[in-house]
Amino acid sequence: MFKKNKLSALLIASISTLAFAGCGSDGVDKKTETEKARVEQTLVEKQKLSSSSASMSTQKHYKTAADLPHYLDRDVQEEVFYFVMPDRFNNGNTDNDLGSKTQPISAGGFDKSHKGMFHGGDIQGLKDKLPYLKELGISAIWLTPILRNQAMQADSSGYHGYWVLDFTEIDPHLGSNDDLKDLISSAHAENIKIYFDIITNHTADVIKYVECHGEDGLQWLVKSDKGCPFKSSEQLANGEKYTPIIPKGHEQLKTPAWLNDPKYYHNQGDSFWQGESSKRGDFAGLDDIDTNNPEVLAGMIDIFKNLITEFKPDGFRIDTVKHVNTEFWAEFSPALVNHAQGLGIKNFFMFGEVYSFTSKELSEYTTTGNMQSVLDFGFQSAMVQSLIEQKGTKVLSSLFTNDIDYLDHDSNANQLMNFTGNHDMGRFTFMLKQSAFNYTEDQMIKRTLLAHAMTYFMRGVPIIYYGDEQGFVGDGGDQASRQDMMPSLVDSYNDDDLLGTDATTADDNFDTQHPLYQRFSQYADIFYQYPALRRGEQKTVFQSDENAIFAVTRTLTKEHENTAIPSSEMLIIFNTSDAPAKASISLQEKPYKLVIGQSKLIKSGENIYSIEVPALGFAIYEKLNIN
Repeated sequence: MFKKNKLSALLIASISTLAFAGCGSDGVDKKTETEKARVEQTLVEKQKLSSSSASMSTQKHYKTAADLPHYLDRDVQEEVFYFVMPDRFNNGNTDNDLGSKTQPISAGGFDKSHKGMFHGGDIQGLKDKLPYLKELGISAIWLTPILRNQAMQADSSGYHGYWVLDFTEIDPHLGSNDDLKDLISSAHAENIKIYFDIITNHTADVIKYVECHGEDGLQWLVKSDKGCPFKSSEQLANGEKYTPIIPKGHEQLKTPAWLNDPKYYHNQGDSFWQGESSKRGDFAGLDDIDTNNPEVLAGMIDIFKNLITEFKPDGFRIDTVKHVNTEFWAEFSPALVNHAQGLGIKNFFMFGEVYSFTSKELSEYTTTGNMQSVLDFGFQSAMVQSLIEQKGTKVLSSLFTNDIDYLDHDSNANQLMNFTGNHDMGRFTFMLKQSAFNYTEDQMIKRTLLAHAMTYFMRGVPIIYYGDEQGFVGDGGDQASRQDMMPSLVDSYNDDDLLGTDATTADDNFDTQHPLYQRFSQYADIFYQYPALRRGEQKTVFQSDENAIFAVTRTLTKEHENTAIPSSEMLIIFNTSDAPAKASISLQEKPYKLVIGQSKLIKSGENIYSIEVPALGFAIYEKLNIN
């Protein structure tokens, strides 16, 4: 059933001004951009958003993955990513809802009404929705971990995929190895890449400690709520050690077999997320692998080489990177990239999750750690500070000033992975909802659109968190941010007021007419059209503590893969305020053509241009005749 979009006329008018536009060679908007034309465009847009008979075929064709170079020839900087949790996306095969029919440890945990249980989404369901993702402008899909998990631990299930038992088999709740190969083949046929989320830091919680869990490993003897207290290396040296025990019948649960031997784990108790415990402690009981051990390093390299050989994915996102010693990554990362390249996946790419907001710590893993890239938590923090907390644009300028930290022989800041929120910290829209500024729905949508415009058009690779394109909000992080796209039975999901629509998560939320879906599709189209927006070196050209305008240029002058790309420069201007803003910017005297946005760029002096941008708006200009 069609879901009515509930944007106000004011907001529709605001969003509709982001249509493609042009301006004269002097940089002044054409006279045809009259108020009448804008009103007419608003009415057209409103009709498109509210008419149940509207279809994608009647709208402007935006570039999709089908319009891009072959997936094997594309560098990561050419991609628009979609980060999805398969269990919460779409149920294509109800026969696998209960998991394994032969291995009890990986069976059960299905309860669509409980936010911590399996909900039935699977690999087949994701394959069925490839057309939806393609029209959104997605060129790469990043899946949360899909390897076989321990189905239940305590009062929650492994729907998220981070409790791996078997590193060779797909979790039966999601399908089979053949289903995954079919998904990858189908995605590649659409010129879309598939990225796996992988884990080397830990496995499922199988190993117990006699001192905490008794001689059989089935008790709980620690009289506190702090888990099994971490024991430091100093304590170990003094003989204070835990005695590992594997409960009877669980001795051979893990695959490959070497993972069942406690000698390949740190066995120091639960992490308290600081100091030594951050790298050597169990995450809430999850068995922490001893990545300092050379045998473990070799074994982990073999595990993921085999996955690459069997499934031919296009890359990996790596979980919990900062909780593993950097020396491990320095060997692990190049070994897998080289292996993939040897199989013909010449642009195989890996990026890590380093939960830190400083470039110094993030860049440690792309330089010393030999990793190609990391998720840019610094970027996400800057979005929150500038667009939610209204702390001005200095945080943006500071963020980009530190981009030099990422520059080395095989990586730079253009390869960082931009995002606004995720499955751990929660959605950007939730952070807006929680703000002390009490944003209205219109303001939340505008700020969400602006945050995603920054994600697409500033340096880095854009990532959409699944459901953001449907106005999902949530009640927090972790389980509260992992809503169903298919009809949900979770009460705490279904009471959310989704942005831009009268639908709830109790509905099927694959609405290609949703205004956020439409706008993200347009952003991807612009991203794909202009190489400088994907690869151009970024330079801040305007920032002031007293002004809401933030402006950058993206300049491309280099050759790419021995094929000369014409030199180009884009001017990108953002207004982070709820009111229209003006600024004077020093630019080279060249004509500028408006690509997207509603703004006025007027030459006001020698190499000086005045710019005016609507509230929470942005504009992109192409500099003409750069050579």
